[in-house]
Amino acid sequence: MSERKGHFGYEELLACGRGELFGPGNAQLPLPPMLMFDRITSISEDGGSAGKGQIVAELDVRPDLWFFPCHFQGDPVMPGCLGLDALWQLTGFFLGWMGAPGRGRALGVGEVKFTAMVTPEVKKVEYVVDVQRLILRKLNMAIANGVLKADGEVIYTTTGMRVGTFVDEKPA
Repeated sequence: MSERKGHFGYEELLACGRGELFGPGNAQLPLPPMLMFDRITSISEDGGSAGKGQIVAELDVRPDLWFFPCHFQGDPVMPGCLGLDALWQLTGFFLGWMGAPGRGRALGVGEVKFTAMVTPEVKKVEYVVDVQRLILRKLNMAIANGVLKADGEVIYTTTGMRVGTFVDEKPA
């Protein structure tokens, strides 16, 4: 891919979930309902706090999202693990976008902090992933920091997220 696309709409994200964007056996996003964003508004290989890449995505929050009625009945809140998963999803997408072969897998996270919640009153969630280190050799891995913003306010922060791609489907 000599000229990489800098943004992706919902239909393109679904194509990625079907394995059509980066080719068979390569990075895929989950399909709904586990796809945790509606669009990628920007992706670059030299942006972000470390100049090694950045990806920004958005989720339009609707009160009828699948997790609100069950988490928790009478006290709806988006599970924090879904926000973290979205940041991992985006980190894996970045690897596929960079041409790293293999299926993406989350490998861990250094630290996660939650300072507020995503409730049905929130209108938009924004995810920002800043790649701190990118390894594209026999091992393909991105190490990134991320934030989740609810209506512009940072409410989740992560450091040391690790995602790799694996050709043989068995992470080392």
